[in-house]
Amino acid sequence: MNSHPSGEEWVSVAILGRPRGNRGEVTAESLSSKPDRFSRLREIRLLGDTPRVYRVEEVWQHGGVLIFKFEGVDTISDAEKLRGAEVQVPRSERVELEPGEYFHSDIIGCEVRDRVTDRVIGRVTKFEEFGGPALIEIDGGRMMIPFVKAICVDIRPEDKLIRVDLPEGLEDLG
Repeated sequence: MNSHPSGEEWVSVAILGRPRGNRGEVTAESLSSKPDRFSRLREIRLLGDTPRVYRVEEVWQHGGVLIFKFEGVDTISDAEKLRGAEVQVPRSERVELEPGEYFHSDIIGCEVRDRVTDRVIGRVTKFEEFGGPALIEIDGGRMMIPFVKAICVDIRPEDKLIRVDLPEGLEDLG
């Protein structure tokens, strides 16, 4: 069922939630700032207990919630088994970004360094969006840094590096 080369790298674009409806649909939390990207999906990998490739029958938004319908997932109990799985696409199939935009998966794992002193502050372990500026979590929650140009002044995901100018006292809040 997997038609992609076995060595190809996959990236997460959503996380599945609870079943919705009685035809096997499942809700999902998008990890992408490009919601239109999902309508083009035809085949994805679900990363859960056992990674497996699924054909996408349909994807749509309902009341601001992303809904997936996969081929062969036709009941509520089928959908329940997928809860918490990561929806992944091959890295080569990611959508094109505008300059200054970044994939969450590329930011996670970046080393964060002080721009002036080059001191290592930590490593990005999570990317959070709550309606205001996005936040990057450092070292599993030790610190949260707003992901804004005024603070994250040099972002180089290809080098797994972010240089920051931290506001005075931000490190003390953690």
